[in-house]
Amino acid sequence: MGEGGVGRSEIGGPGVPLPAMSSPAGQEAAASVRASVIIVNHNGWPHLERCLPFVLSTVRPEDEVIVVDNGSTDGSLDRLAERFPTVVRVRSPKNGGFGSGCNLGARRARGQYLVFLNPDTTVDPGWLDELLAPLSDPSVALTTPCILRMDDPARINAAGNEVHLTGLAFCRGAGMPPAALADPGDVVAVSGAAFAVRREAWDALGGLDEAFFLYVEDTDLSWRARLAGYRCRYVPHSVVHHDYAFRFGKDKFFLQERNRYLLLLKNLRWRTLLVLLPSLLLAEVVTWGFLLRYYPRRWREKVRAYLWVMENWRAIRARRRAVQAIRRARDRDLLTICVPHLAYEQTGRAAAARWAHRWLDPLFCLLYRLTLALVRW
Repeated sequence: MGEGGVGRSEIGGPGVPLPAMSSPAGQEAAASVRASVIIVNHNGWPHLERCLPFVLSTVRPEDEVIVVDNGSTDGSLDRLAERFPTVVRVRSPKNGGFGSGCNLGARRARGQYLVFLNPDTTVDPGWLDELLAPLSDPSVALTTPCILRMDDPARINAAGNEVHLTGLAFCRGAGMPPAALADPGDVVAVSGAAFAVRREAWDALGGLDEAFFLYVEDTDLSWRARLAGYRCRYVPHSVVHHDYAFRFGKDKFFLQERNRYLLLLKNLRWRTLLVLLPSLLLAEVVTWGFLLRYYPRRWREKVRAYLWVMENWRAIRARRRAVQAIRRARDRDLLTICVPHLAYEQTGRAAAARWAHRWLDPLFCLLYRLTLALVRW
């Protein structure tokens, strides 16, 4: 999920109860509306002003475009009404996070398909038709486009997401030329910067989990879809450009680590987590090492993530029961398509990445093979 879509706050921090899981939209999609393109905004008017002309020029008359404003204070909604009067405007009185904004937009949407797009993007002609085409297959719940870097369209930002067996997720194909991933295929997770979903699948899965607030919610939705028996599909001929820059903003480390723990605890069986324990401990060494080496003053964010899990344990177990109730696939099926290595280079630390690949990849690969040998359920 790109960083331009929503703001950050202390929502979901230690001691703050988990919000309730989103319920289905509770309304049937209008037959005349094919797709609802939903953009969640928080104080991002410059992004919207650039994004919307591209989107509006590529959608069909039977589509709708919805902007959910997450408590902006920059006058986004008023400007939106003046510049883009055909866009449906939905106001949220507070910034409840990316998942909350998406769920709010989905409840307002009338489309047979829901398409979520970051405001810090632009789109190529034909992107929407291409993105929706695989969803005619009932086994496919989610699709994600080829997302290129806006500052360098010759390089991929994300072609879906790859996920390590410890829940650490990163952009698939980052930095590669688009031709390197020119073929469509299944992916373990879609990118929250741009993805589409069939309405019936969205309702069956309960939408995005608002407890994540920001980061990892796209992986969680994809994992839940996978466990429910659906597929996630990469669509290379649907092209989106993303104004992306890697950075560690306020609370990012806390949110990413807290949400990784929530992802694992919700989706995997207890015995799988037990088998994964050596890999999880090695991942703790890696994340602590990165934090203390490059951001030592922010060590409290990692501790906050532990405390949050402990303080919300009962609510996490309730979420876990909801996921396990709809599962149709084995943990092994999910772990098999996860990757045994980490993309250390995506942290922007080239020297450390070379060292990590040399010394840590063999350990993680060994543990990956051991895990798959043991997990048969």
